[in-house]
Amino acid sequence: MGPVDRKPVPLVNIANALTVVRLVLVPVFLVALFTAGGHDAGWRWAAFGVFALASVTDTFDGEFARRWELVTDFGKIADPIADKALVGAALVGLSVLGEVGWWVTIVIAVRELGVTLLRFWVLRHGVIPASRGGKVKTVLQTLALGLAIMPLPTWAAPGVATLFLLAVVVTVVTGLDYVAQAVRLRRAALH
Repeated sequence: MGPVDRKPVPLVNIANALTVVRLVLVPVFLVALFTAGGHDAGWRWAAFGVFALASVTDTFDGEFARRWELVTDFGKIADPIADKALVGAALVGLSVLGEVGWWVTIVIAVRELGVTLLRFWVLRHGVIPASRGGKVKTVLQTLALGLAIMPLPTWAAPGVATLFLLAVVVTVVTGLDYVAQAVRLRRAALH
């Protein structure tokens, strides 16, 4: 079956539904995180549960879209927005609660915004695909955030801080790699 024979992908499909669920879960997560001043263990476990569920939808929406050929323009745009909304909400929420340094939130936010702008900057010349490093960055950020959301004992704090530091380092390094890819792609397109 050639590209001309391919049936159009319906907008309403399981991959896009999971992306929308992740977006809807962001405010639910924030409510659970901030209920009782953000310090009630039960509500923190609830917030972790919502965060974990939303994170799992990120794994499956892309897998389903690729496996069942359900890739849509909506999904290409909404999926990264949903990812950034979830991670951004968790970072800002934890920073407001004083549990993650604002510098971590700012570095990660600047990198994410910068990579998004870079992708738009080179879009007419080509697509910068997600790299293996980008996937490692996502896993590290998700693990660090998940642990920070859990009401863990204080002795776990140094381990969580170390994981955040590693996540920030990988976030910056992969951001620089995306800059290099964008510059190469743009140069190649102009020559």
